[in-house]
Amino acid sequence: MIIESTLRPENAVNRTTVDAGDHYIGTLKAGQTLRILDLEGNQAADTLFYSARDTAERYSAMDTVREQGALYLTAGSRLLSSEGNLMLTITADTCGRHDTLGGACASESNTVRYDLEKRHMHSCRDNWMQAIADYPEYGITKRDITHNINFFMNVPVTAEGGLTFEDGISAPGKYVELVAAMDVVVLVSNCPQLNNPCNGYNPTPIELLIWK
Repeated sequence: MIIESTLRPENAVNRTTVDAGDHYIGTLKAGQTLRILDLEGNQAADTLFYSARDTAERYSAMDTVREQGALYLTAGSRLLSSEGNLMLTITADTCGRHDTLGGACASESNTVRYDLEKRHMHSCRDNWMQAIADYPEYGITKRDITHNINFFMNVPVTAEGGLTFEDGISAPGKYVELVAAMDVVVLVSNCPQLNNPCNGYNPTPIELLIWK
């Protein structure tokens, strides 16, 4: 569902550009709005959310998909935690749908999906591991890296129940906005993937904006 935002970028209290293949970690307070902006189009933003009070409570793909009865996320979707609590609600979306099944690229998946020679290539899991190593104050460890949301990524489900990784459906300037229902830690990998067509084999920057 396409719903445009009424928020103006010049009123944002924080704006951060996340370079191609880079990562971001930060806290979003309850009531604040986060916009993830696809600057050049078809870039995947692999994202994890944690309760800032207790990072053992985190975004749950299983609970979110079950409770909303839909595989994809869009405006109106409620993101639930592993404790069944509401974490965030998508309030605006100009892309239309976002993947919550395909998972994140890692050295292991690069090897299985593509080739043994791809094992060394930078991945979203590498990004997350670097972020939590650089910022231990958030209290997130390796065991806390679980299933994520792939904002802007196109992962259709086949009639046989399989997943395919297809060309992105986003475009320059498309965005998704989420309002936090609790204080959450936001962990983003601006996907460095070069082996599937989700970003046209060309990772590009994204921008994160926060409003009170």
